[in-house]
Parts: sequence; structure tokens; C-alpha cells
Amino acid sequence: MRLIYSLAWSLALPFVLLRLWIRGRQEPGYRQHIAERLGFYPSCSNKKRIWVHAVSAGETRAAEPLVRALLAQYPEHDILLSHMTPVGRSTGKILFSNVEERITQVFVPYDINWMIRRFLRHFKPSICVLIETEVWPNLIAQCKAAQVPVTLVNARLSERSLRKAQRLSSLFVQAADGIDYVAAQSGPDAERLATLGVKHFCITGNMKFDVTPPPHMAERGAKLRSYFDHRPVFICASTREGEETLILDAFMKLDLPRALLIITPRHPQRFDLVASQIEQHNLRYVRRSSLDLDADELPIPENTQILLGDSMGEMYMYYAASDLAFVGGSLVPLGGHNLIEAFAMGKAVLTGQHTFNFSEITEQAIAANCAVRTLHAEDMLKQAQKLLDSPDTRRVMGQTAYAFFLKHQGATQRTMQAIQGFIR
Repeated sequence: MRLIYSLAWSLALPFVLLRLWIRGRQEPGYRQHIAERLGFYPSCSNKKRIWVHAVSAGETRAAEPLVRALLAQYPEHDILLSHMTPVGRSTGKILFSNVEERITQVFVPYDINWMIRRFLRHFKPSICVLIETEVWPNLIAQCKAAQVPVTLVNARLSERSLRKAQRLSSLFVQAADGIDYVAAQSGPDAERLATLGVKHFCITGNMKFDVTPPPHMAERGAKLRSYFDHRPVFICASTREGEETLILDAFMKLDLPRALLIITPRHPQRFDLVASQIEQHNLRYVRRSSLDLDADELPIPENTQILLGDSMGEMYMYYAASDLAFVGGSLVPLGGHNLIEAFAMGKAVLTGQHTFNFSEITEQAIAANCAVRTLHAEDMLKQAQKLLDSPDTRRVMGQTAYAFFLKHQGATQRTMQAIQGFIR
């Protein structure tokens, strides 16, 4: 099965590269460092390296506390931080700017044997640490051949992903068998991974609870909030394809009095598209990129209805400026996004029906009364208005959300204990 998989990858490579170039029209980062995706890298030192693979922005943010713990505990090692997306790479550059001399960032090669072998020969990592869901059959097989231990940390596997993997069971069972150790986010995640054949695992919790919001983001959020006077502010965070139109339609229909809506699309290549959607709805809006938060004047007109969050690395700022949050990817069947950043800023959260990628944490948050599940966009905005009109209820939910955040910390230290025996 892996032979067929490898052949399929090789045949698809020209089309994959073409798609990469096409995507680069909207996001130029896809046209940069293409040689790395084929296994070719500039010369580097012979220092010991711990390889951490974080595919995109979410995984990179999740990896931050672990990377910092590894740097502190293993001063003789550098970190090789690999990604698949430009936004993951740019996120890592921002997060680790103060330790960049010990971080090497690259794109990981496509999952083709000779490319992975070149990568391993070039960097000679002591260990491969995969973040969350990154199970690549050839990557794992080549690591085993090179005697590089493979661990999967902050691991999660939804029921939907399990069913997909079971359809290719012979391929993924072999890959799972090649993983030396798994640190799972929850008991159900561990059970589903065991179903695929993972033999050695523990439950550590979610490392995203250990990410500390930068203090300056709270300060900038307060500054941003000051521009809105005393208006209620509601954020729709990490929205995905198809959600913004649903939200804007419902926003116009309900005509929320005085409320200012912040929309922060998940992917930067969609900023302009969402701006055009707002214009098509004839709503008055301001783009974050047009604001100078260091200026003294008031740059947001009083009749502004929407702030488009077209910036990266400022999600904590947007949450700090808001009274209430909806976390996207959940109005449409995309599986949702994590609620933890909102909880870390003490915000009550609304979510949609589709949260299968974060089912356990979402259900726990709902049971703890710091999150509310809604039926659709109109119901979500009705619930938002209800909470915006009830400051005492909202304040208690926010306090509960922050307590929930604190209660679930500690996964990073448990993960360090789980993988330390594999680091040479």
C-alpha cells in the first residue's frame, strides 16, 4: 500500500507544484522556498537539532510552550521548526523572534521517500516531534530507517478523521506502528489513535492551555477598544469560507443596536474577499490595516458597523477589545477551531454546530458554562445580543472561562516528561 501511495505522490508532484504556484497568486509565500519542499536546503551547522513539525499557524502556536521548554532544558540543541504553509512559517518567525538564533525554520519536503531522506541527511535531527495530526507514512518510515525516534504530541484524532484513516487502514496502521510514542490531548483521542495501532501513549492534555497571552496584546486591545467609545463589541474570530456571508446576512437582518462587529478571517489570503463581501452588504467598515494604534486621534468613525481584522498575530488583541466571542469554522462543517485563546482572555464564547475537530474541549466548556452552542448564524447573533444585553451573565461566563483555562494547564510539562527519553 505504501508503494502505491509513494507512486501516487510522484505522479501528482507536477500538479502539486502547479497548484502551489497558483496559490502563490493570492499568498506570495507559497512561491518562496520551493526548493525546500523538494528536499534542498542551504548549508547548515552540525549542531544537535530537535525537529518539531508544526504544519500551519494553529499547530505553531500550540508548539510554542513546548519549543521554549525544549530550548531551556536542552541548551546544547537547536530547534528545527518545519511547516507546510507560509502562515505557519510567518507565525513561527513572530513567536520566536527573541530566540531566532536557536531556531531554524524550513518547509518540510513533500512525503516522497528520496526527498525525506535528503532532509534527514542534511539536518540529522535527534528526534522528530509531530504536532497534533501530522501522520505522514513515508516521513515516519524514513525516520525509522534513519533511526530517528518519532513522537506525536498534543495529538488529536476526531471520529471523522478516524473513519477516513480506516478506509486506508493498511497504510495508516503501518504509519502508526512506526510512531515511538504519542502524547494525546484526551482519553477519547488516545482511544481512537489506539484503534489505528498506536501502542505507546499517554494522555497529557492540550498544550494550547499553556500558551501565555503577551501582556502587550492586552494593552493594545484596551487601546483599540477605546476607539469604540462605550459600544458593545462582538468578535467573530477565525471565520472560514462560507461563514462571513451567513454572519453578514444575519447581522443585517437583526440590526443589532449600537453593536460593533469584528470579523477576523482565519486565512490572510481571504482578507480582500471578505472586505468585498462587507461592501456588497453596504455595511460601513474599517480595516485594521488602516489604523495606527500608536496615534492619538480617533481613527474609527462613530457610524462604523464592522472592523475587519486583516492582520496576523493579533488575535489576543482582538479578544481583549471584545465583550464576547464567536469562534469560527463551526457554522459550516469544517470542524471548528480552538476556544482556548478566547478563554485565556476571559471571554465567554459562542460556537456553531460543527466542532468535531475539538469535540471534547468544546463539550467540556459548554458543560462548564463558559461556552454556548448555537444552531446557525441568526441564532448565534441572537444569543450574542442576549449576552451583550446581560453584562452580569457575561461577566460570570468570562470569569468561568478564565478559570477553565487555568484548570487545564500543565500539558507542556507532561509532554516533556513523555518524550525526554527519546532525545539524544
